[in-house]
Amino acid sequence: MEVKVNEEVDIQNEKAPLPIVIVDEEEKVILRKIDAHLMPLMFVTYMLQYLDKITLGFTAVMGIETDTHLHGQQYSWCSSAFYFGYLVASFPGSIGFVKFPIGRYLSTAVLCWSVVLMCHGAASSFTSLFILRVLLGVFESIISPGFSLITGIWYKPSEHSLRHGIWFAGNGLASVFGGVLAYAIGKIDDKIAAWRWLFIIFGLVTFVWSISLLFFLPDSAMKARWLTPHEREIAHSRPQKNINSFKSTHWKRHQAVEALTDPKTWLLFFYTAFTSLPNGGVTNFTSVIIKGLGHDQFQTLLLSMPQGACQVVFTLTAALLANKLRRSRCIIMACLLCIAMLGWCLVGYLPASHSGGRLGGVFIFAAYASGFPLSLSIIASDVAGYTKKTVVSAIVFLAYCAGNISGPQVFFARQAPRYRTGCEVCIICLCLGIVDILVLRQYMDWENKRRDRVQGMVIEAEPGKLVQIDGGNGVVELPSAGVDETDIEQENFRYIL
Repeated sequence: MEVKVNEEVDIQNEKAPLPIVIVDEEEKVILRKIDAHLMPLMFVTYMLQYLDKITLGFTAVMGIETDTHLHGQQYSWCSSAFYFGYLVASFPGSIGFVKFPIGRYLSTAVLCWSVVLMCHGAASSFTSLFILRVLLGVFESIISPGFSLITGIWYKPSEHSLRHGIWFAGNGLASVFGGVLAYAIGKIDDKIAAWRWLFIIFGLVTFVWSISLLFFLPDSAMKARWLTPHEREIAHSRPQKNINSFKSTHWKRHQAVEALTDPKTWLLFFYTAFTSLPNGGVTNFTSVIIKGLGHDQFQTLLLSMPQGACQVVFTLTAALLANKLRRSRCIIMACLLCIAMLGWCLVGYLPASHSGGRLGGVFIFAAYASGFPLSLSIIASDVAGYTKKTVVSAIVFLAYCAGNISGPQVFFARQAPRYRTGCEVCIICLCLGIVDILVLRQYMDWENKRRDRVQGMVIEAEPGKLVQIDGGNGVVELPSAGVDETDIEQENFRYIL
């Protein structure tokens, strides 16, 4: 059925467009088109982003420390250097989301980091490698918050968890493919060291992909060439029916201040910090831990693959459950941290003779990472106001950087390959993360109930089933005006738990 866009009418002596009226089935068709075009682009990009980031971990067993004359904690500092760049770029990057077209902004960043990654192949010292890792962090810093913003712009709050999980699953697949590719490239017998070829080849692949992104990743629904003009109007408006937070090119100071004073911001900040510290260890020391179980260089690369497969399973399962089960998102995140904590306990405390059990711990201790896309979906669905959303994202990624910078530093070279101190710190952080996310859930639940009492009515953010409008005929009205209000400014806003 054809979309009907009502003509402008005079409201209080001003021209204002009436809502867009569509049929429910038509919205589903458009949603499938959006998924078919956006999800593959975001999935592959996120896969390459993670693959390029963890390449240093693969080269740790391919001779990079010897060739670049690293000693003591210098390898750990090179691992942390990536997040120094991430840290420096977080806030400037958040302003860029407001000032520049988001599609071209992200595509350009991918192109820049691919060039930097190829330059890693020419590193010859601690200093050169450290600087290159900082630059890589600068250009990769906008990808995760950028994809979360894209998800919020294109999808309804009820659709956020699943879509975040889909593109984030590229992380796990990168670990699987990365192990295979690193194994194959490691077999290269050439005067140029295999680890140098690894950086060059991975960088070339990302460079080619960045060119395709420039052409196919739209800046907004209104500029999507694969949608008709009518479909663009619907795609632009449908995510904002329950959350007035259209993309704005104006920096709104009051929204930035609200982001700094909102308790949710800081609960998300500490959750991210607690879970990012173990991430710093997983990303850079998994290969070293596996090799320490008695495996050679090539066995180590192959045995890193099941961890990635487990992460894909955890991520997609968690996203599907959060999409199907009401009020479950934060509880699922806490359960994932429990699984990760079990993995760290197996690695750190099982006797050396139980190599199989310790290897199993390696496979599952990255389960915490599958909660990360759900935490990003909280920003997308429970934080409204475009400026506020970008500020909260920047603050959360400051915590992400701080945790990842600190993580490698608790894995002392003298304790290899068991890293007892690192395991203990990771277990403590995961426990704190569980407490934090449950406190956040309780706070949002309390705020929902408080608003219900103030308004004298119950508004359900997560209805058990979809209720059709207008007598059940499937007609839906969408907002046509670009309203940009925060979750605190909107009286009818309710948080998804």
